[in-house]
Amino acid sequence: DSNANKPFMLVIWSITCSSCLKDMALLNKMHKANPNINMVMLATDDSTATEQIQQVLTKNELTGLENWLFADENPQKLRYEIDPKWYGEQPRTYFFNKNHEREGISGVLSQEDYETLFKKMLK
Repeated sequence: DSNANKPFMLVIWSITCSSCLKDMALLNKMHKANPNINMVMLATDDSTATEQIQQVLTKNELTGLENWLFADENPQKLRYEIDPKWYGEQPRTYFFNKNHEREGISGVLSQEDYETLFKKMLK
C-alpha cells in the first residue's frame, strides 16, 4: 500500500459532473504545490468512459496520479463500502491523515479550503 502511514487525498469524480471537471485545474495546482500529499483520483464512470476520463486527466496534467475507475456492476454497493454516509453526490473528497482517520466533504472546494484541510491532515 503506497499510502500506508502517509496522509493522502481521495477525489471522487465523474466525466458527467460539471463541477468536478471545473475543479480539475485547481486539483492540478494543489498537487504541484503539495507534492508531499498523495492524491488518488477515483472516477465513478463505467469502463466505457475510459477514453474520456483519460482525456480529462491528460488535459489537466493529472495522469501522473493514482487513477482508479469504479468499473463495478453495483455502484451503490461500492459507494456504501467507501462510506455508508455518502449518497453519491459529487465531487466528493476525502482527506486522510497519516493514521488514515478521514474527513469526507461533498461539493466544490476552494484553494483556501484545500490549504486548511491539508494543514489539518499533516498535523
